[in-house]
Amino acid sequence: MRRERLEDLRGLIDTRLDALAPMADQTHPLLSQAVRYALLAPGKRLRPTLALLAAEQFGGKAAAALDPGCAIEMVHAASLILDDLPCMDDATLRRGQPAVHRRFGEDVAVLAAVALLNEAYGVIARADALPAKARLRLVRTLSEAVGFDGLVAGQLKDLRERRGVAGAAGLHELNRQKTGVLFIAAVEAGAVAGGATGATLAAAQAFAEHLGSAFQILDDLVDATATRAQAGKDVGQDAGKPTLVSLLGLDAARAEMSDRLSLALQSLDPGHRDGPLATFTDALFAPYRQAA
Repeated sequence: MRRERLEDLRGLIDTRLDALAPMADQTHPLLSQAVRYALLAPGKRLRPTLALLAAEQFGGKAAAALDPGCAIEMVHAASLILDDLPCMDDATLRRGQPAVHRRFGEDVAVLAAVALLNEAYGVIARADALPAKARLRLVRTLSEAVGFDGLVAGQLKDLRERRGVAGAAGLHELNRQKTGVLFIAAVEAGAVAGGATGATLAAAQAFAEHLGSAFQILDDLVDATATRAQAGKDVGQDAGKPTLVSLLGLDAARAEMSDRLSLALQSLDPGHRDGPLATFTDALFAPYRQAA
């Protein structure tokens, strides 16, 4: 995928996120500032990019998936705020800048996360580019991604039960809850916007699940091998915790990441394996697959 195309999509996403975020001079400026600080900080924008590309891949226009994709980025930003809190991962750096609770205080950070989660559902509900039935489906999808079998469950398991997670299968399930669910939601949002149904939609969801697994392995590799400056966040957070990197070793974890990427691409219908999603995935992971 051409770099210019990705930059165009990134610009579209960043512009829309800026418009959706509350203005810093509203009634509660400190809360608004914290939300903008978390949401607009430099990031990969992987999830909304996947939504836009999925819409194009399945026959729609990227613009139809823009607001759902931005809503998922809001949820992702909220999850990062909560992950970084002292009562959770106790991180100090995120996306190259102080974590939200370090900049604004823990009270404001928690409220900013709640505000972002709440607004995400409203953004989807107001996404007039989609029919009402599609919006309702995506609200349900996002609710499931956040809830008792999604991000919340994964975070609790990570905090309280990770050392009891057994083997690669248990770690893959934990990774699905912590990371995969938002990848699935993003690709589903775009696929629904593009008109995908039935087996085609199920294939897109399977692609996203494997992709999310691969990305979490990559994140674990970064935590184990990168410097704080390279990662733009605290590293070594997983020291002493079971991860696929600690279980398999660096080389085998890289190989597992590559296998998951292959499974992701194989999950797509044959007619879609050369489309925008596959091209983006290849470009995103190419440096790391070469390293493997």
